[in-house]
Amino acid sequence: MKKAFLTGCASLVLAATLSAPALALSVGGVDVPDTYTAGSTELQLNGAGTRSKFFMDLYVGSLYVPQAQHDGNVVVEADEPQAITLHITSGMITSDRMTEATMEGFEASTGGDMSSVKADIDQFMSVFKAEIKEGDVFDLVYVPEEGVKVLKNGEQKDTVGDLEFKKALFGIWLSDEPAQSSLKEDMLGQ
Repeated sequence: MKKAFLTGCASLVLAATLSAPALALSVGGVDVPDTYTAGSTELQLNGAGTRSKFFMDLYVGSLYVPQAQHDGNVVVEADEPQAITLHITSGMITSDRMTEATMEGFEASTGGDMSSVKADIDQFMSVFKAEIKEGDVFDLVYVPEEGVKVLKNGEQKDTVGDLEFKKALFGIWLSDEPAQSSLKEDMLGQ
């Protein structure tokens, strides 16, 4: 009887373990979900890492794609649903600092020629005019033929541009001149 009871308990524990949902990745104290829905497409977490500057962690960046991809240029060029999330982890991030860093990122990702996406960049940058504080989450969700949906804390703020703008935006983190090489590697699961 005791043996049957123990066997039954062990079976229940095993069944509960096997049916439990996959745990999210934890990066820099942020629980990063393993999936993201863009339009009608469920995306998979490709990788996530921490953006740091002067030994301070600023935000956790996560990349979601339909299928795992380890080449940043392939991700940037792809005309398929994708998402990048930015979870602000530092009170040092302000609206002005985010605007400045993002403009530097656009400059690098476009090789200094932002002319073809300048109007889209200006529209996108308006999202950062509102106060930014620790704990804020920005979702940058590309849906083909719709553009990049920009959400702050789950609320859609705007839809910007097209594939060309998405390339410039995602290039901030994934181009040959990324904001931070180690973050690019982490987002690409390298």
